Amino acid sequence: MVAYLFIPHIYINGWSPFRGFDENEIFYHGGTAVAIQAGLLSRDEIRISIERMQENVKLAGAQSIGITLYPPYPEGAFMNKGLAPFSYQNGGDWTWFGARMITALVQYDFVEEAFEEVKPMVDRVVENDGFYEWYTIEGEPKGSGVFRGSAGALMEAIEATRM
Repeated sequence: MVAYLFIPHIYINGWSPFRGFDENEIFYHGGTAVAIQAGLLSRDEIRISIERMQENVKLAGAQSIGITLYPPYPEGAFMNKGLAPFSYQNGGDWTWFGARMITALVQYDFVEEAFEEVKPMVDRVVENDGFYEWYTIEGEPKGSGVFRGSAGALMEAIEATRM
């Protein structure tokens, strides 16, 4: 499956701080969702993107399409130990990114897909009694339990699927 990749880093003369790791293999879920909201992808590109996200969720063993990226940067890629693979912004699962994808899907009439993909996000809010900042791929809540960004984005996604 060909994916439409948004490349966040372009290095001069091919130099990269990530030796032995091809950043062009990374699919950025959050950035793709925002690009769709901005009207940068066609319906076919959106369909391919959601299929790639669903495949990534399975490969990662994650809970939702809210994972920030897949595959994650490898262990030791960052000096900050909080950015280990599948942690925080290195593959952590963020409702506020995933919910943006839900509203984008509805915007382009992928309503059935949107409804299916919003379910795990709603379920974990109920299960954990809070709007957590992010989740591990196993579904463990992390960060603030009253993250308003998550609450607002999820509310918009729920409203979009109700129309």
